[in-house]
Amino acid sequence: MIDAARRKWDRAARTYDFVTRADERRYGRAKQQLFETMHGRCLMLAVGTGHDLAHCPPGLTIHALDISRAMLERAREPAAHYPGRVMLVQMDARRLAFRDATFDSIATVCTFCSVPDPVVGLRELHRVLKPDGRLLLFEHVRSRVGPIAMMQDLLTPLSRRLGPDLNRDTFGNVARAGFRVVREENVYLDIVKAGEAVRGVG
Repeated sequence: MIDAARRKWDRAARTYDFVTRADERRYGRAKQQLFETMHGRCLMLAVGTGHDLAHCPPGLTIHALDISRAMLERAREPAAHYPGRVMLVQMDARRLAFRDATFDSIATVCTFCSVPDPVVGLRELHRVLKPDGRLLLFEHVRSRVGPIAMMQDLLTPLSRRLGPDLNRDTFGNVARAGFRVVREENVYLDIVKAGEAVRGVG
C-alpha cells in the first residue's frame, strides 16, 4: 500500500502545481491566516511541491515531509526561498521517525484525504506533538448536506485513482486519534475547512 501511494504521488508531481493553481489562488489567504500561529519546531506533513511554505511565518525550523520523492524534488526551490530553515524528508505519515513530543506546531494541507489509514497517521501526529502544541488543519471533507455528500460518495472511487478521497470525515478522525478540536471553520461551503486541534487527555 505504501509503494502504491508513493507511485501515485510520484506520477502526480509533474502536473500538481498546474492542477492546483486555481485552488491556491482561492485559498492562499485562508492558509496564511491559519498558519500565522506556527512557532518553534514545526512539522509540515505532505508538503507536496512546497508551495504552502510561502504561507508560513518567517524564521521557523520546518521538517517538511512527503511520501513522494518526486514531490520533494519539486519542493527544493520553494524550500530554498523560505526565510527560515526547511528540511525535506521522505517519510510515511503513519511511521514518523521522531521522538514523542518533538513539535510545537504541526500543519497539514489536504493531507488526510489521501493518507491510507488516516487515524493511524493522526495518532502519530498526536504522539510527536508537544503537550502544549497545536495541530493546524486545512482539509477538504465530506459535506453534511445530503445531495453534496452523495455526489462526493459517487465521485470518490474515481478521485481516489488520481489522488484524494472526497468523502472523508477528517475532523471526526482527528477526534478519534485523541485530539480535541478547538476550532473548525468553513472556508468553502462545508467542504473545505480550516481548524485547530490540541492533544486530548490520555
